[in-house]
Amino acid sequence: MKTIEYFKLQAKNLHKDFKTKKHYLDPLSGDYFYEYEPKFFDVDAILISFNIDQDNFTLMNAHHIIARMVGFDKWTELLKASSEALELAKLLFDNMHKIHIEEWQDYLARNEHDNDVEFNDGAKLDIFKTVFAEVDGHESFRMDYRLAKNKKPLNVNHKIKPRKKMSTVKITALPLDGAERIEFISTANSVFEQVLQRIEPQHPHLVRQLWNAEEYIDDILLKPDMLPIDRDYALSLIDAFLVQHVIGLAVDTDDQDVYRS
Repeated sequence: MKTIEYFKLQAKNLHKDFKTKKHYLDPLSGDYFYEYEPKFFDVDAILISFNIDQDNFTLMNAHHIIARMVGFDKWTELLKASSEALELAKLLFDNMHKIHIEEWQDYLARNEHDNDVEFNDGAKLDIFKTVFAEVDGHESFRMDYRLAKNKKPLNVNHKIKPRKKMSTVKITALPLDGAERIEFISTANSVFEQVLQRIEPQHPHLVRQLWNAEEYIDDILLKPDMLPIDRDYALSLIDAFLVQHVIGLAVDTDDQDVYRS
């Protein structure tokens, strides 16, 4: 199946899920609520993330949402994209459980800034394949909008009221302190061990000597220009960005080994 046709199918499935909408009057509040019985997408999660008119959701709207899920501002941009960008978009959709589109965009922006380079579509595709698609163990902390066979919709017993938004805790000041800093450091140490097992460096003991979770959280992960930032999203950046950092540490240990020899 061609990539465009693949995304058209996803849009049709999303539209079908929205057509399962049922409304009812809550006798206690006197308000109208909606509930869905989706087969393909977590409709509740999509309602939280996107500005959707539930009363007038069309197939065209579904196309637009699918395009945004994989990094395009609108469907027409997806239709005009290069073959490499479309292949990357499909990988992003199929690997949504590993990395959310916003995590991927932040990952690219950080690496482009650090290396003073602008990646073309081919380079982005190669990076995604190497770092995410072909590497097991990644797990996004953001929403996976697809419904796997063993996954229940978000808040399955919760009835969604039109345009209701979920509030989130924000980080508004740096450096982190107290219990929040302890949680971030603990998460960084846990992810570090997972990454170390995945990349299997030549000198793992030397990589551990170079690793400093406190320094990573305080000086590398979050920057003042990123504030305010959703707390859970900030935690998810640890997994998204730490791979490259640990690879850098491994390269440093290899260089040290060459120097000693």
